[in-house]
Amino acid sequence: MISKVDKNSVRKKRHDRTRRHILGTAERPRLNVYRSLNHIYAQVIDDEVGHTLAAASTLDAEVKAQLEGKNKKEAANLVGEIVARRALDKGVKEVVFDRGGYLYTGRVAEVAEGARKAGLEF
Repeated sequence: MISKVDKNSVRKKRHDRTRRHILGTAERPRLNVYRSLNHIYAQVIDDEVGHTLAAASTLDAEVKAQLEGKNKKEAANLVGEIVARRALDKGVKEVVFDRGGYLYTGRVAEVAEGARKAGLEF
C-alpha cells in the first residue's frame, strides 16, 4: 500500500505536470481546487497578474452558516456554487478547471458541478 507521504508527493508531481499546460488569463482565469482532510478550498486566479479574483472555502462564514447537517460532498458542491457566484459578480463567465493533481471524483468533482450549476462555463 502506498503511504500518505507518497500519495501527496505523487499528487504534487501530477499537479506540476498539469500546471505547465493550464494557465489562467484575464479572459479565462483558472479555477483551482485544494482539498484537505476536513475542508475544501476553491479560487479563481488570473495567472497573468497573479491575483485571486474570487475564493471560497468551507471555512468561510457564508458557507459555514449553510453547512449544518451536510456531508463533505454537499459542502464541496456549496463551495463551488459560492465561488462561481463571486466570480460572476466580478465579470468572469468562463474558467479553466485546475483539479490540483487530484483525481476528478468525489469532492473535487462536486466543486466543479456546483460551479457549473451556478453558471460558470468550463
